[in-house]
Amino acid sequence: MAEHDEETTLARGDRIRREVLGDEHVERANRTASAFAKPVQDLVTEYCWGVAWGDDALDRRTRSLLNIAMMAALNRQHELRLHTRGALNNGVTPEEIQAALLQATIYCGVPAGMEGFRTAASVVDEEA
Repeated sequence: MAEHDEETTLARGDRIRREVLGDEHVERANRTASAFAKPVQDLVTEYCWGVAWGDDALDRRTRSLLNIAMMAALNRQHELRLHTRGALNNGVTPEEIQAALLQATIYCGVPAGMEGFRTAASVVDEEA
């Protein structure tokens, strides 16, 4: 993280979030967040994107694959859709996404895996 020391954690998080998910998504999330939800948007941007994703220990492709498997395991389809699109933006191939979901299917169960495949397939098909 040393190269980003001059950048605040929130600014780094905003930059990384935009690089992974795209400006359109980030702008929409910020625009549609209510005053009540604004603090959680800032928390996610600063700590999820600025701290966790801002750490250089893992590359973005690896982080994307981890997130895909975790979102499938937790049955978080909205986030799985988002992170599948982010994974493709990070250079992860559809075959690598399939492999991550197959791994999740074995360890988390067929229902979680099947739902994950449905969600990811719709994103891959949209992006093709």
